[in-house]
Amino acid sequence: MGGTMTAEPITGHSSRWPVPPQDGYTVDDLFTLPDLPPHTELLDGSLIFVSPQRIFHSLMIDLLTYGLRSGAPRELKVVREMTVVLDRRNGPEPDVSVVRAEAVTGREQTRFEAADVLLAVEVVSPDSEARDRDTKPQKYAAAGIPNFWLVEMAGSDRRPVVRVYELDPVNKAYALTGIHHDRLKTGVPFPVDVDISPEALDRL
Repeated sequence: MGGTMTAEPITGHSSRWPVPPQDGYTVDDLFTLPDLPPHTELLDGSLIFVSPQRIFHSLMIDLLTYGLRSGAPRELKVVREMTVVLDRRNGPEPDVSVVRAEAVTGREQTRFEAADVLLAVEVVSPDSEARDRDTKPQKYAAAGIPNFWLVEMAGSDRRPVVRVYELDPVNKAYALTGIHHDRLKTGVPFPVDVDISPEALDRL
């Protein structure tokens, strides 16, 4: 989501973005640099800003968050738009994540470690398509996150489709296990049955 941060000043603004370090930013910078826009992500040491989102993006996040929470066991929590620390140069923000309940430490928490994440979900936006389809899944897989979902609009009628992937722990890559239209039913990371039809979106 969004664009990459540069050191160029913003015309008409009194402040100037800090010059990026030679080796790029780190996760610590992501949480300490002043005045970063909400939901800024870190990928390969570059700061990524969020662009204005389509209503589909917001509604799909709500739909999946509610659906997952309704069936999640007590030992798991469903969170939306929280930073997941993969390594010192990568802190993406999945649209929805399923995390271990013991990893939730308080209301001031700002991040989760990859080891505590069982599922990362990305809802594709036009400006983030390459990152959501390629960059982020590769990084989530390399960090050992066992499940990944990619959500898009598809077909001439632009209906929601959810592609479900599971991690092959041997080669650290995701394998497609299902493509879901209208209803999302899967057994991982726990039994899930969510209405993802256009009608379900319209009811929100």
